[in-house]
Amino acid sequence: MAQIIDGKALSAAVKEEVKAEVLQLEARFGRRPCLVVIIVGENPASQVYVRNKVKAAEFTGIESRQVELPASVSEEELLETIKGLNDDPSVDGILVQLPLPKHIDEEKVIDAIAREKDVDGFHPGNVAGLWIGKDCIVPCTPAGVMRMIDSTGYDLNGKSAVVVGRSNIVGKPVAKLLLDRNATVTIAHSRTRDLAAVTREADVLVAAVGRPQMITGNMVKPGALVIDVGINRTDEGKLVGDVDYDSVFEVAGWITPVPGGVGPMTIAMLMKNTIHCFLSRVE
Repeated sequence: MAQIIDGKALSAAVKEEVKAEVLQLEARFGRRPCLVVIIVGENPASQVYVRNKVKAAEFTGIESRQVELPASVSEEELLETIKGLNDDPSVDGILVQLPLPKHIDEEKVIDAIAREKDVDGFHPGNVAGLWIGKDCIVPCTPAGVMRMIDSTGYDLNGKSAVVVGRSNIVGKPVAKLLLDRNATVTIAHSRTRDLAAVTREADVLVAAVGRPQMITGNMVKPGALVIDVGINRTDEGKLVGDVDYDSVFEVAGWITPVPGGVGPMTIAMLMKNTIHCFLSRVE
């Protein structure tokens, strides 16, 4: 039976850390870090995410600004807005809430954010920095995954880690972070042959494939540390992860719940990244 890695409790602890850091930074530099969140259109899920981010910023003492643009905004207008924020010395972090309307090129928008203000860690310069081992801003969800693993005291050195999912936002960066900690890493995905045979070899299993309850108890090595990044809504409206929680709970050594696992950690690490951006600009 697994021990639960409580993302809510851990994220609260991280936000308390950030709150203390913000007070120190304000005393030292005369101002607080500033995060600007841009939201385009009225996507209900995006509005919830933005509210949660602004709420976390307010709690930690980070100055937050919200830029709301209509869904009809042109790509050129959005890029001009980003340029203005890049040039604004009072702004430390810029986040554009995804997804964007179909007429706007998301890749072009991400590339337009100044690397040093890219709190999401999606800019090509930050991606390259992660892969070649230079200072960079690590994407929030992978950073949160690593913080959750560390909270258990688990030693990754020499362990077998399997990441199910190969997205640029989670799968690939979390694999690199595990590799940096001397784990032997396999990246699997929905087309991996005999996926269960691969996942059963994992001491650490990270599920980030975007398929509800795909990882079942018979796919998990007894005692494994299981991190569920997935957030899916069933036909009945229930939120579930990529892991079948009930069956895996009986087998794993540690497990993250959904909701209340990786999700809260992602927002907490966004606050940490805002501090990182602030320090990279003032020191």
